[in-house]
Amino acid sequence: MPPWGRFPLVELCVLSAIVLAAAGFVVRGHAGGVLLVGAVLLGSVAGLEVALREHLGGYRSHTTLLAGVGGIATMLLLSIGTSARRDTIVPIAVVVFGLGFIGWRALFKKRSGGFGVKVR
Repeated sequence: MPPWGRFPLVELCVLSAIVLAAAGFVVRGHAGGVLLVGAVLLGSVAGLEVALREHLGGYRSHTTLLAGVGGIATMLLLSIGTSARRDTIVPIAVVVFGLGFIGWRALFKKRSGGFGVKVR
């Protein structure tokens, strides 16, 4: 059960993303592009929430996705927040991905009763 109870938050986020995408295709110019980017971001957050909840519940492993989010977030933060070059940012992100993969996999094994992967 999500922290917000039975309120269909993820479903409303997906519906909002669909509406934003449709509006983005209808509206032309910069505003349409902004609507499409908003639709992609909102839909991605909704999908990430479902993946995180399934993973933490031991229902289905989303180890690679969750580790990838950590690696991409690291690259984004390092490229925006520092003056680091690309040849240093990418190896750091790969290390973060690897450590995240190990950690998320261990957590899933603990939550799923020892299974590394659950298929159905």
